[in-house]
Amino acid sequence: MHRCHSVEELDKAATHLLEDNPGKRVFAIYGNMGAGKTTLIKALCRYLQAVDVINSPTFAIVNEYKTQADDSLFHFDFYRIKNEKEALSIGFDEYIYSGAYCFMEWPEKIEALLPEDTVIVKIEVDERDYSRLISWEQGLDN
Repeated sequence: MHRCHSVEELDKAATHLLEDNPGKRVFAIYGNMGAGKTTLIKALCRYLQAVDVINSPTFAIVNEYKTQADDSLFHFDFYRIKNEKEALSIGFDEYIYSGAYCFMEWPEKIEALLPEDTVIVKIEVDERDYSRLISWEQGLDN
């Protein structure tokens, strides 16, 4: 578990998250509204050398960002999605099994579609000092 009081500490947590999960490409990021899901994804994309501006894809459902090496990174926001069928209609399976990094906000909306080896990331806000507690585990059955 990582406690983050600043963006710099968040960058370190993002680095540890990716380095602790070599070869993993699918990350489901859980947290309440305002917990910092998009901010964490921005840090992950910085670490992966994204060259695009990272914004939450709340209305588009998915954004694609390119890295310096011209690899794709996919950022999903399922907050407004109605059901799993809607996720499948945007080609969710193609994204998730593409081998590209996939970072998801509000994954609880499509949990049944997630691969077993999805990295589960949880962000909690400590109300005492508003720091973020970030933890992760591999696989949905942990």
